[in-house]
Amino acid sequence: MALAALILCKVLFIVRLWSLVRKGAPKDFSKGSGSVCKGVVYSYTKAMMPHNKESAYLHLPTFIAGLVFHAGIFVSILAFIWFILTEIVDFPTPEFVAGICCGFLLVTACCGAAILLKRVFKKELRALSCADDYISNGITTLFQMATAGYLFCHQPLPYYVVASLFFLWLPIGKTRHVLYFFAARFHLGFFYGRRGSWPPCNV
Repeated sequence: MALAALILCKVLFIVRLWSLVRKGAPKDFSKGSGSVCKGVVYSYTKAMMPHNKESAYLHLPTFIAGLVFHAGIFVSILAFIWFILTEIVDFPTPEFVAGICCGFLLVTACCGAAILLKRVFKKELRALSCADDYISNGITTLFQMATAGYLFCHQPLPYYVVASLFFLWLPIGKTRHVLYFFAARFHLGFFYGRRGSWPPCNV
């Protein structure tokens, strides 16, 4: 069930990616005055630093918690793929690796829960939030907790149910920004790099 959800998720992402590539390549008749390559590199690196964002530098604890939370997402997805492979090959996860991953995912899940609670209790964030914000955060946090739980006690049924929900929601909720993020940063870097705006002269 979880594997079928992952396959469906990948198919929907491929369709979305194809649409993004087509929409993100309009004809540009202006003459370039900068480096596209440098602009794209800057978009993925220094432009992501909190001091180069509009307000992230004012909320560093939340910014760092978000980075940790997102790292947990990638670890959880890689762990899921590993679990599927070990079902086929019958190669158990080394205990020390399982312990490290379990501890790390508990930390990342706590970060996700903290961000969710901040959204719930902070008036300014509630005003900017919709149901998708809460659902996406909740499902992603639950997936990380379920992955940690599976590493600890090896109960497949609850884990694969949660994993199925996560992969089904991934391409339809705001969690789909896992794809849009990379596409958007590329287009930004391409656009501003070609015009010589990125990287800034003082960077």
